[in-house]
Amino acid sequence: MDTGTHVVMGVALGGLATLDPAVQSDPALFNAVLIGTIVGSQAPDCDTVLKLKNNAVYIRNHRGITHSIPAVFLWGISIPSLIYLFSPEVNFLHLWLWTFLAVILHVFVDIFNAYGTQAYRPFTKRWVAYGFINTFDPYIFTLHLAGIVAWNLGADPGLLWLIIYFVIAIYYVKRYFDKREMVKMIHDYFDDVEQIATSPTMKQNVWKIAITTKTHYYVGRAENGHIKILDEFINKPIDYDDPVVQKALTDHNIKAFLSFSPVYRYEMSYFDEYTEVRFIDLRYRSRGRYPFVAVAQIDDEHGSDHLEILNSYTGWVFTEEKLQDKLSPMESKG
Repeated sequence: MDTGTHVVMGVALGGLATLDPAVQSDPALFNAVLIGTIVGSQAPDCDTVLKLKNNAVYIRNHRGITHSIPAVFLWGISIPSLIYLFSPEVNFLHLWLWTFLAVILHVFVDIFNAYGTQAYRPFTKRWVAYGFINTFDPYIFTLHLAGIVAWNLGADPGLLWLIIYFVIAIYYVKRYFDKREMVKMIHDYFDDVEQIATSPTMKQNVWKIAITTKTHYYVGRAENGHIKILDEFINKPIDYDDPVVQKALTDHNIKAFLSFSPVYRYEMSYFDEYTEVRFIDLRYRSRGRYPFVAVAQIDDEHGSDHLEILNSYTGWVFTEEKLQDKLSPMESKG
């Protein structure tokens, strides 16, 4: 989820904690728990700071190790321990339980959007992205804002948030069945589906879809029970025997892209000074373009034994002009 939703979820868990008799009867413990749930609901996203280094490091690591099983336990013990240093009089067990729940909830809700997480590490580095809740879901966010307002107006926080989270749980179930119905419809539409990547939009009945078959990639929208194909590409496997492709695959930007993207196509363009290898993520079509890419420009003028990576880039760019500016040799690439 987005940062704002994680914040309001932290506040909500602080209110839900008042159902705990120990928290309800101890104002100091309540304050400590509220701090713990808010911080705990944010902690796994501390890796956002990696964007300051470069895009490749950020893409490869964001929602990675910080959302893993060991990290969840680490956040769950370190945050309440730090709070306990300043409030040693509170009940540590209850502080730990609610803070730990906030960390778990953060990682749990992140697996349901299209971006996903590596939540199953260290068992697998596979990205878990079930793709049926938007990264920013206006319904979930609005329910939390309404709950915070009602709490400030005097509503009982424990009962209030219990009801709200019951409604949200039903909403998750509904979205799950919405996606399942859409996936069934896609399988009925195509005979040889290998993979379906779904991205919910702000509108309940509109989804972005990227479909992989044995022969083609299809990019489109599912809207009100109908599938509309917007783009179609030949499913061309990577030519691992091509020396230029082999060289491109050694680049850190290309590696970062491939470690993250589950559905992409690649293309090669030939220029006088270099050959360009471009990988294009098919999940994020926007206004007829695919803004999430990875590009490597390879100097191959001196033969396959003397290949050199001139420039490379990975990230989100919305015009070709901006992409070429990112690839300018005058600046360090990320």
